[in-house]
Amino acid sequence: MKNLLGVTAGLTAAAIWGGMYVVSKVVLDVVPPLSLLSLRLLLGMIVIGAIWLARPASRGRGDLRSVAAALGIGALGFGLSLGLQFIGTKLSNASNAALVTSASPAFMVGFAIWLLGERTTARRLTALVLATLGIVVVVDPSAARFDASAFWGNLALLGAALTWGLFSVLVKWASQRLSVLSLSLLGFMGGLVLSGPAAALELQGASVGPLSLPIWLGILYLGVVSTALAMTLWNHALATLDAGVVSLLFFAQPLVGVGLGTTLLGERLSPAFWLGGVMIVMSVLLVSRAASKQDVAVKPPAGG
Repeated sequence: MKNLLGVTAGLTAAAIWGGMYVVSKVVLDVVPPLSLLSLRLLLGMIVIGAIWLARPASRGRGDLRSVAAALGIGALGFGLSLGLQFIGTKLSNASNAALVTSASPAFMVGFAIWLLGERTTARRLTALVLATLGIVVVVDPSAARFDASAFWGNLALLGAALTWGLFSVLVKWASQRLSVLSLSLLGFMGGLVLSGPAAALELQGASVGPLSLPIWLGILYLGVVSTALAMTLWNHALATLDAGVVSLLFFAQPLVGVGLGTTLLGERLSPAFWLGGVMIVMSVLLVSRAASKQDVAVKPPAGG
């Protein structure tokens, strides 16, 4: 039951992030990206902070070193990684962003083996390959750009994928020392340390459009649901399951994003989407079983 709850939490978080792009697209027409990121983190910090204050039993215990580490992990994930994703998407395009950042699960598996000593298994490797191929089918690589003009954007997106993989594995490490609630709160604070000054610089050269009621509701949704709720669920999944298992749940994000975006635009979902979706669902079923059963271990290569 504990493993099932962890899988459900991770899938829900990834699905929320997949669906948030529809809202983000509307809000980003009015609010600059780094400013929106800072607003998300501030709202997330307020919501989780209020719960943290109201529920002393859920705070857990942590020494000063663990607190400092959590702040640094938040700066890495919410400040650097998401910042690189915004920059990469702007300098490249959305198809590149979906395709390149889908490498995050592979980076998570590598970092989990290296930093946490997690073992990988035949079942997990099969699920990772199957899900990666499914994303390639869903996203349609023909729409991606790999010419010289997109080089710096693609490089930033690759950096975003790598740092998010490292961030998630470090969250797994920190969850053994801090409660999920404390870890989420400190992560938002750490991210805001980087994104806040970056947003201040951004606003010197960019303006904020008219903040209508729908825009405010969109900002609240992104801050409360897509940040406070989804990140806490992701942290819970990492605290409960191996990082290598959680990595496969991340693939729900681009699947939901493509499916929801196409549906809202009134377009029919292509056969490629359904084929890729089936491949991703099969990989999640494989990894869900791996969370509760012992698999045949595959030793990492020497020096890995």
